[in-house]
Amino acid sequence: MKSFSDLSEQEILALAISSEDDDARAYSGFAHALMDSYPASAKVFIEMAEEEHEHRRWLSELYQKKFGDFIPLIRRSDVIGFVRHKPAWTIGKLNIDAMRQRAEVIELENYRFYKQAAERSSDPQVKKLLSNLAEAEKGHESLAGKLGEKHVTADAKIEEGEAKRRLFLLQVIQPGLVGLMDGSVSTLAPLFAAAFATHRTWETFLVGLAASVGAGISMGLAEGLSDDGKLTGRGHPLIRGLAAGIMTAVGGLGHTLPFLIPDFNLATAVAAVIVILELAAISWIRYRYMDTPFLKAAFQIAVGGFLVFLTGILIGSRA
Repeated sequence: MKSFSDLSEQEILALAISSEDDDARAYSGFAHALMDSYPASAKVFIEMAEEEHEHRRWLSELYQKKFGDFIPLIRRSDVIGFVRHKPAWTIGKLNIDAMRQRAEVIELENYRFYKQAAERSSDPQVKKLLSNLAEAEKGHESLAGKLGEKHVTADAKIEEGEAKRRLFLLQVIQPGLVGLMDGSVSTLAPLFAAAFATHRTWETFLVGLAASVGAGISMGLAEGLSDDGKLTGRGHPLIRGLAAGIMTAVGGLGHTLPFLIPDFNLATAVAAVIVILELAAISWIRYRYMDTPFLKAAFQIAVGGFLVFLTGILIGSRA
C-alpha cells in the first residue's frame, strides 16, 4: 500500500477514475434496491450515478491525453488514508437511511480528496480539473437536499451537528470499538492462563495489568500512525490513538481488576461474569453504531471470546 502523499499525478488520476466508477456503481445499486418501494429516491440515486459517470469521463479523457490509454486499477483500498467502509452492495439490504448516510459520507470524502489532490498537483490542466471537481463536490446539494430538505454544501455539513455525529463515529467510536474488542478478547488468554497456572490472585492481576497496558500502548500507536486524518476526515491521529489505546486498556482491565480479590475462586467467578458483560457491551455497540444485527454480533464476539478464554484455561491448567 502507498500513502496518499506518495502518489504521482498519474496515480492520483487513476485513483480518481476508479473511485468515480465505484461510487457510480454504489449509487446505481442503491437505485435498484429502492426502485419498487421508493421510486423518487431511486431517481435521485440514478442522477447521482450519471454525475459520477460524467466525472469519470472527464478524468479519463485527461488521463489519456497526458499518460496514454492504459489506466492502472488503483482503488481506495490500495491507498493508506482512506476509510474502509463495508461494501456498498451490502447496504442495499438495509434501509434508505443507511444509503443516504453512505452517500453523504462519499460527498465529504470526495470533496476532501479532490481538494488536497488539486493542491498537490503541479500540472496546470490536472490541477484545474481536480479543482473543478472539488468545487463540484463542494457545491453539490446533499442527498438530503435533493430529497426536499434544507440545502447544505459539503463545507457547511462539516460544521453541522449531523455531520459531526457521523465523523464522531469515524474518529472515536470506530477506533474505540476496535480497541475495546482487542483488549477484551486478546487479554483473556494470558490472564486466565496465569490464573490457572498459579492459582494466585496478585500474580494474575499483575499479568493482566501488563497485558492490558501493553496492548493499549500497541493499539494506540497502531491507530494513531495509520493515517493523519486529513484526507479521510477521521480527525487528529492523537485523538484516534487515545480512543483506541484507552479502550483497549479498559477492555483488558475490566476482567483483570477482580483478581485484586484475595479469594481465587471468587475472583475467577467475578472475572468470568465481567467477561460476559464486556462481550455483551461490544455486541450492543456493534449493533447500535455499526449496523450489525445484534444476534450476529453477539454470536461472533461470543465464539471468539470463548475460544480465547478456553485457550487460556487449557494452557494454564497444564502448568
